[in-house]
Amino acid sequence: MTDEQSETESERASTDETSRPVATGAIDPSVPDEFGLVQLWWGDGKGKTTAAMGMGFRAAGHGYRVHMVQFMKGGAGSVEDVRGEYEAIEQVSGFTYENTGHYGWHGFLDGSDDDEHAAQAEGGFARAKDIIKASKGDAEPIPLDADPEEGVHVLILDEILYAANRGLLDPEEVVGLVESKPDDLELVLTGGHDRPDYACEVADLVTHVEKEAHPIESGHSARKGTEY
Repeated sequence: MTDEQSETESERASTDETSRPVATGAIDPSVPDEFGLVQLWWGDGKGKTTAAMGMGFRAAGHGYRVHMVQFMKGGAGSVEDVRGEYEAIEQVSGFTYENTGHYGWHGFLDGSDDDEHAAQAEGGFARAKDIIKASKGDAEPIPLDADPEEGVHVLILDEILYAANRGLLDPEEVVGLVESKPDDLELVLTGGHDRPDYACEVADLVTHVEKEAHPIESGHSARKGTEY
């Protein structure tokens, strides 16, 4: 065997080894060792919610209890009521969601009621407070089918920063909510094109998602499977 043949055989063996499917099994309830940070994702770029949910799926895959409360996403004429992420979350043990958004977009003159937007945002905020209060950081695993009122390990508050930036929620109350969380609850806040200085001050991770180009600028509307 030549050196070249030997090298090829070695490369093939290495490729076969690395491409082998990873064994997976049933997900059992577990307790995270190092949770407790506050993560914040803001900016005018696409991907804030996507990143937060991706991390939620990852945590759920380890048997941690994850819940997402969505603000400001009550649907619109260009987006179906049932989004793809809802169907996917339904298939994952330990990951649940609820949508507290009002139909339409606040301030966009689309016929939606601004007072209803505010009422829905306040309702979502009250739910977030209840779930945080219930997440006492018990050392025992949380059943994967438990109601979020029994506590969670990861709480995603999607678009809460957008609601606060638009005056539907008091930014200082958002800060108070963050400061009230138990030490081992991982709290994820997303949304808003304007920098939420009030929340950045109490966050451990701040990610600015900046747009360089967006398909909407060339006439594309929200697409099924990528935006909803």
